[in-house]
Amino acid sequence: MITGPVFPLLELIDTPLDLRCLPEARLPALAHELREFLIQTVARTGGHFSANLGTVELTIALHYIFDTPDDRLIWDVGHQTYPHKILTGRRTRMDTLRRKRGIAGFPKRCESVYDTFGVGHSSTSLSAALGMAIAAERAGSDRKIVAVIGDGAMTAGMAFEALNHAGHLKSDLLVILNDNDMSISPNVGALSAHLTKLLSGRFFSTVRESGKKVLSHVPPVLEVARRAEEHVKGMFAPGGTLFEELGFNYFGPVDGHDLPTLVQTLRNLRALKGPRLLHVVTRKGKGYPLAEDEPVGYHGVGVFDPTQGLKPAKSDGGPTYTQVFGEWLCDMAEQDERLIGITPAMREGSGLVEFAERFPERYFDVAIAEQHAVTLAAGMACDGLKPVVAIYSTFLQRAYDQLIHDVALQNLPVLFAIDRAGLVGPDGPTHAGSFDYSYLRCIPNLIVMAPADENECRQMLYTGFQLNQPAAVRYPRGKGSGVKLEWEMRALPIGQAEIRRRGNGLALLAFGSMVAVAEEVAERLDATVVNMRFIKPLDEALVAQLAAAHRGLVTLEENVIAGGAGSAVNECLAARGIVIPVRNIGLPDRFVEQGERGELLAECGLDAAGVLRQLAEWRLIIAAPVPTDT
Repeated sequence: MITGPVFPLLELIDTPLDLRCLPEARLPALAHELREFLIQTVARTGGHFSANLGTVELTIALHYIFDTPDDRLIWDVGHQTYPHKILTGRRTRMDTLRRKRGIAGFPKRCESVYDTFGVGHSSTSLSAALGMAIAAERAGSDRKIVAVIGDGAMTAGMAFEALNHAGHLKSDLLVILNDNDMSISPNVGALSAHLTKLLSGRFFSTVRESGKKVLSHVPPVLEVARRAEEHVKGMFAPGGTLFEELGFNYFGPVDGHDLPTLVQTLRNLRALKGPRLLHVVTRKGKGYPLAEDEPVGYHGVGVFDPTQGLKPAKSDGGPTYTQVFGEWLCDMAEQDERLIGITPAMREGSGLVEFAERFPERYFDVAIAEQHAVTLAAGMACDGLKPVVAIYSTFLQRAYDQLIHDVALQNLPVLFAIDRAGLVGPDGPTHAGSFDYSYLRCIPNLIVMAPADENECRQMLYTGFQLNQPAAVRYPRGKGSGVKLEWEMRALPIGQAEIRRRGNGLALLAFGSMVAVAEEVAERLDATVVNMRFIKPLDEALVAQLAAAHRGLVTLEENVIAGGAGSAVNECLAARGIVIPVRNIGLPDRFVEQGERGELLAECGLDAAGVLRQLAEWRLIIAAPVPTDT
């Protein structure tokens, strides 16, 4: 637990009720303590950093004005909620942040009553908040519903779908647009703050509503008055007109680090009804100069010394799979000018930084819009380009309809480079790529590959790029086994597996990241090891041969068992009428919580020890004599 005399105010607060007992004049001092506590916490645990530093004052003001948890506070994305967690009873557990059995890195309903909606993906807050607002109306409740959405999340279509619906329904809903990707602009000054407080105040609101009633009998005059109000707002916040047209009453922008203005504005807005939007401008990394200067670099951090900041990462072996992809993309782009790189707001995470710098005219960051990314690629492929969509496994789930209808159904040559497949570690279940074997292999026309090592990843990417149909290469987070990369690229035979070791008794059919584990297990059991390479098409001929030559088959995958690669093997055997004991080993039928990736693999029985343990139990069963009736 991080505590001490430097946090005298913060230590008084175990719940927002304690916060609301503080005099308003003490809130700036509390913000200073909370920010320092946050810096010390994340420096010791790692986690999301710059975005959380930017929401300190906003979080304090929201919990100070609104009666949480009865009033609902819904956060978008969730990586900006550490101050919220600290103020809602989890301060003393923040040293367990993102660790196994510790505090989650995102809001989680089962963790706290103050986490009203679980989140990890972007742009869900407005839909969820509108649903809660409708529920409150139906229950006759006057509870307030507040959604906090970052400007990045506003790039997703789902956010605008919710805005359009909310403006139509006229539900009682407050949206906070946390504009945290720009510096404080000139229109966020004393005059703008004064205007926002004036427009959100009870006097102005009463005059406006009374005026509407009077002017309703003279429609042309009412329209002139409405346009005049929009014009005044538009002078100070041109973007506000869009929200007004969608049916929201727009306020702002205001300085998100000016606590007195925030508190007064929120107090005014709490008293109003209907759909309203407050535009708050915050600065990522606020209060920690290194993060202010480099908010992207300090977005997600490991353990560091806060007095020195982040140090350059040390290379401890070969490249990560992400780096292998980034290098291949540049190499392939040099050979084929048709190659286009597409990512939904994950340039750094997906390894496209160098490509974006070297081939800017062929690089497209579509923002947080996975559906658009996939259909954009489909359109490009229709007219002769060769798009490569770099995307996390968990985020590709959001574009499943586009993957099927716009790419696979039309059999278009789009290559999907699927990063973060399998367990991802501290980010937890919202970011784990646990389902892609299952949801990809059922799609016609799609080739699905999983590399056993870094070099095979490079060759599979090349293989998929050469095809005249959709293809996907899925690879895990982090480093592989350290295999040397071959500069020359070669296409692998489609649907052909590779026998890595010949043994007796059992055959281990391993997919992707599980090949190295299978090889370790096989040395103990003298088993055959097969690097399956292709989830679709499966090497059915080899599966049949292995079944004829072994007493049992074992499938190993870092994916849920249900519908996964092992299921493909089962289906192959059943279709051929082959009867043989088969054991499918993979992720369990539950969401795996956060922790270090190695810890989670061991928990799921997917390390060598876990696989050996499961096989020991299974071999006892299949070796037992079959009971006969007496």
